[in-house]
Amino acid sequence: MTAEAPLTAAVEAAAPAVPGPRARTTTRYLRYGAGKVAGAAVSLFAVLVTGFFLFRLIPGDPVKTMTGGRPVSAEQLDSYRREFGLDLPLWQQFTEYCGKALTGDLGTSYQFHTPVVDKISEALPNTLILTGTAFVLYTLLGIVLGTRSAWRHGGLGDRLNTGLALTLYSVPSFWLGLLLIIVFSVGIGPVPGLFPTGGMESGGEEGFAHVLDVAHHLVLPVVTLVAVEYGQTLLVARSALLDEMGGDYLTTARAKGLRDDQVRRRHAVPNALLPTVTLVFVNLGRTVAGVILVETVFSWPGLGGLFYQGLSVPDLPLVQGLFLFFAGTVIVMNTLADLVYPLLDPRVGR
Repeated sequence: MTAEAPLTAAVEAAAPAVPGPRARTTTRYLRYGAGKVAGAAVSLFAVLVTGFFLFRLIPGDPVKTMTGGRPVSAEQLDSYRREFGLDLPLWQQFTEYCGKALTGDLGTSYQFHTPVVDKISEALPNTLILTGTAFVLYTLLGIVLGTRSAWRHGGLGDRLNTGLALTLYSVPSFWLGLLLIIVFSVGIGPVPGLFPTGGMESGGEEGFAHVLDVAHHLVLPVVTLVAVEYGQTLLVARSALLDEMGGDYLTTARAKGLRDDQVRRRHAVPNALLPTVTLVFVNLGRTVAGVILVETVFSWPGLGGLFYQGLSVPDLPLVQGLFLFFAGTVIVMNTLADLVYPLLDPRVGR
């Protein structure tokens, strides 16, 4: 035994170290995450290409539109085209656009004569106030009502919740916004006009009065977004929880003496969150991107209204930059959701 001990020790020292379960899990996760990030990079490049060529199909001459119909000589029009780089071949415009975009330069707006990045930074806080408020409300409302409907599926409450969610989810947001303006801003019959027809503030207010003024303007657009969007979250949360209802682990939890609410809250809902997490991250990306129709209807000075202004020219650098920003935020949030999946469910990414 004494003679064999040094030999055994030497063999063990020479043998390659076998990675433990934690190291293998970390390696799999890093490989999984690298694949998702690479896919996101490819998607962003596809968006960059699509945005550049798509908006050049819009009819109209940006230079003539910017002159406002004033009589302008051909020499002046050519001068404007050279100034904005519109006289270059399309392939050269594309390569220059891609090179600048990689450095964070999205160009200069034709109509505002301001860098596109500055215009986005200026309008982004206004969009976040509107869509961020709506996002929190319709996410919480959809998850709470969806889980309750699934837990008591087939009942009167479930039928009412599901029917109302499907109805509102199918309503165009701009139509609902116009309807709310007619009823609650202009007033109809005995209902007086209670809220502003549009804009973000009345002006002239400071301090807490300014906050109340913005909140007053915020009511109708937020109600519009919540009414249209909460149904999607409700339906996804309800469907995911219904899939978990027959699980053996719920029967085991009840056999341990847990109350029905405890079984739902501690066991069923956490296991049904995965599809809802996807939707939450996608909606979070849309929150940053803004909602073009709602902001346009309510004249909200955010990214959606800015995009609409850019399309009317067409202001190519502005709409291209906003399109890239909108799509980029959704892609980034989808990638984050994919990276969070394995942390919520270890079976993902194996």
